[in-house]
Amino acid sequence: MQRHKFIEWADQYLRGELHAEEAKAFLDFCEAHPEYADILEEHQSFLQDMKAFEARRAFKANLIEKGKQHIAVEVEEHSDFGARVISLWSKLQINAGIAAAVAVISVFTTLWLTGYFTEVKKATSDYSALRREMNTVKRNVNAQNKAIESIHNSDKTKSEPISHFGATGFLLTKDGYVVTNYHVVNGADSIHLQNIKGKVFRAEVVHTDATKDLAILRIADSSFKPLKYIPYTFKKQTSDLGEDVYTIGFPRDEAVYGQGYLSSNTGYAGDTIAYQISIPVNPGNSGGPVLDAQGNVVGIISGKQKGLDGAAFAIKSKELLETLNNIPEESLKGNIVLNNKNSLHKLPRTEQIKKLQDYIFIVKIF
Repeated sequence: MQRHKFIEWADQYLRGELHAEEAKAFLDFCEAHPEYADILEEHQSFLQDMKAFEARRAFKANLIEKGKQHIAVEVEEHSDFGARVISLWSKLQINAGIAAAVAVISVFTTLWLTGYFTEVKKATSDYSALRREMNTVKRNVNAQNKAIESIHNSDKTKSEPISHFGATGFLLTKDGYVVTNYHVVNGADSIHLQNIKGKVFRAEVVHTDATKDLAILRIADSSFKPLKYIPYTFKKQTSDLGEDVYTIGFPRDEAVYGQGYLSSNTGYAGDTIAYQISIPVNPGNSGGPVLDAQGNVVGIISGKQKGLDGAAFAIKSKELLETLNNIPEESLKGNIVLNNKNSLHKLPRTEQIKKLQDYIFIVKIF
């Protein structure tokens, strides 16, 4: 359920507009979904704070009204009232201003002390993570249905592993660390990476961050030989709106190039860890790199907006860098050392693409 729909339902419940059966259905829903029960509690707290604010505002209005009445009495009782009225009115204005300032400060202090702003930010982040998890479940169910259908229509032995879906990943370091999406590898029994030449390497998960939809892999295969260098670098700053970007991924068994521009500095529902980009993508593009014209990685493809062609989302590269810094040392075999020299920035786009293909893999999940 979308957050704003749930808030509307909660308001009806809190105002007593629901019948007994509807109210029970609402409470049962909250009990079955703790995350929405938390949202209800936050909303109730917010409404209470707003009521307190309204009470303070009414007090201010009453204070001003009493002041006006007092001035009227002073005018009737004294002929020499000019100076006294001006003095009293000035005091009332000062007092009213102070009362208003105290009311506003009190409300926002209460919200801050109760953690409302933190909870709103956390709720937004949790909502984004929940949305990614739901998309993952849908993809897995569809892929498993296809796998079952394939079993019924194939003469292959039951012992042969079946890849339930594929995606894209690319090298972080020359010694075999790779990044892809969390939703790609979540629940996988085994992971294999296939390069552009068709060679397959076994990989293992080193670290995951479900909130950012990132997974760090390491090629754990003796046939893999460390490369001499990585040609691209990772952009630490936020990219500009309208900036030209492109991606290479594997929506099918051969590399596919996509070009577009950065259309928003936030992702789905204002998700601040992602960009929206105007590049047509398919499920197999998930985990692929998004690069700018100079060959800097600015993001990682994480999905597309359903019902809107040409709109996709990419996790920002600075979020990837933060994730790498949060990997426990015991999970690594040697440090993750990123390249700081870009050898793509002076090349035309076609030459950039030729170089990049050796560092991008099909991620096959079994």
